[in-house]
Order: sequence, then C-alpha cells, then structure tokens
Amino acid sequence: MKKILAIGGSNSKDSINRKLANFVASLFENAPIETYDLSQKDIPLFSKQLEDAIEIPTEIRAFAKLMDESDLIVLSLAENNGSFNAGFKNLIDWTSRIPGRKIFNDKPMLLLATSPGARGGSSVLEHAKATFPFRGAVILNTFSLPSFDQNFDNELGITNPELLENIKAIVQEISPTI
Repeated sequence: MKKILAIGGSNSKDSINRKLANFVASLFENAPIETYDLSQKDIPLFSKQLEDAIEIPTEIRAFAKLMDESDLIVLSLAENNGSFNAGFKNLIDWTSRIPGRKIFNDKPMLLLATSPGARGGSSVLEHAKATFPFRGAVILNTFSLPSFDQNFDNELGITNPELLENIKAIVQEISPTI
C-alpha cells in the first residue's frame, strides 16, 4: 500500500473534519499515513501584496511537498456558511501561487465532509466536487457524514453501522487503484 495524506480542511484545533479524515485514512490497510493539522500551522493571510513582499511561505512549500509525496489525499472539508473554512481556503490560495503548479498536482483524492448538522457539509462537498478537478484533484469518490456528534466517537470512529459500511466499501473500491 502506498502513502496517504489525511487533511482536515479546517483551522479549528478541535476539527471534526480532521478526526474524520484521520479515521477514514486508517481504514486503508497497511498504508503509512501522514496527517496535516492546519490548526498547528502559522500561515499568513494571502494577498498579492504580501506575496510580493515575502514570496511563497515555507509552510506552503512543505504542504505542497507532502501532497507530492503522497499517493492518495484523504481530505475532509469543513463547511462554514456553505463554503470552505477560511483557513483551508487560505492554504489553497497560497498553494495555487507556486509557479507551474495545479493546487493538488493531479493526485488521487477521497473527498469527505462532515458537520454537526443533518446535511453533513453537503454544500461544501458539492462545491469542491465541481471545482477541485480544475485545481488538479483526481476525485475517486466522495462521502458525507451527517450529524457528526451522533455518528462519530473519538475512540471508535464512525458508529452508525450503515455509514461505516458505506465508507468501508468506498475504501475497498479505492484501495487497489492507489
């Protein structure tokens, strides 16, 4: 099995999306997992003027390298007011400025979302499905976990048997392709 990069698309230190991404990545058997915790990164707010002054931050180049060294990106997106979390949007805005690079650099991706609500981040998931392929993501499949607090346990992972079987089937489908 090849290397997986698990990313929670939120800068919250208690990110439920990071928990989901890490759990789903762990379902891939015998795969080394690298995790990316956006809440632990000090990334300045993107602007063209700042880019001109400081160029591409070292943290952004390190993030791009992590993606390049992975064989699969497991990304779970937080939904803030129907769109991307500001910290994640800032991360991809900076990454897009690396010369000659598509953000995700044609890497296979399992795209996830969750939220405390019944829609499970479906708005941000649909937005990402429509736009990420133009940014170099090869989306292999998607999964939404609704009502995070009722369907996820920090020790057990996904507790809803039907949802757990759904994500396990997706993982089995993807495993041979990476």
